[in-house]
Amino acid sequence: MKDIDRLHVLTDTELQQRYSHEELARLAIAGGAGVIQFRQKQGSTRQLIETARHMLAICRRHQAKLIINDRLDVALAAEADGVHLGQDDFPLAQAREILGPDKIIGGSASSVEEAALCRAGGVDYIGLGPVYPTTSKADAGPAGGLDLLRRVSREFGLPVIAIGGVNAARAAEVMGAGAHGMAVISAVCCQADPQEAAAELLRAMLGHR
Repeated sequence: MKDIDRLHVLTDTELQQRYSHEELARLAIAGGAGVIQFRQKQGSTRQLIETARHMLAICRRHQAKLIINDRLDVALAAEADGVHLGQDDFPLAQAREILGPDKIIGGSASSVEEAALCRAGGVDYIGLGPVYPTTSKADAGPAGGLDLLRRVSREFGLPVIAIGGVNAARAAEVMGAGAHGMAVISAVCCQADPQEAAAELLRAMLGHR
């Protein structure tokens, strides 16, 4: 099983405009994030690849991993550490064939059935959520709650990364429900001090274990 870090930060420049993706990567890593996920829906493919390469250089300098959200082509071109795919994105099994065994593939799930599809597709971790109601993702479905998190964490034999409304105040109950880690957007990117926000999150997560 691959080493899937506990704190994943998804960079965002739509919910906030103070920091670039690269700046958010630096700040989040300085705060203790081990995985940076580049998430951008707009822009040309060429621009996305260029930004991803800059972010990868930052991650390499600080022993963090770079995962590309949704875009297998960008992950390949930038030589990122992996890709995170939703249920309607590039098929997981084919992504594994293309990326090979060494790259990290995460899959999104919001139900037991979708978690099973992720496992069948050969993912290295399941991004489960939203656990709580969230405004960070416009396409997020209804909150699945801690019971779903407990079940998927217990039954599927894969690291489960909780997403959706997770923050430092909820870290103890999220980790107590069996999550391997947490993935956040606004809880770091939209805070006054993203570095300290990441550090506070990590302290809350590790304090439980």
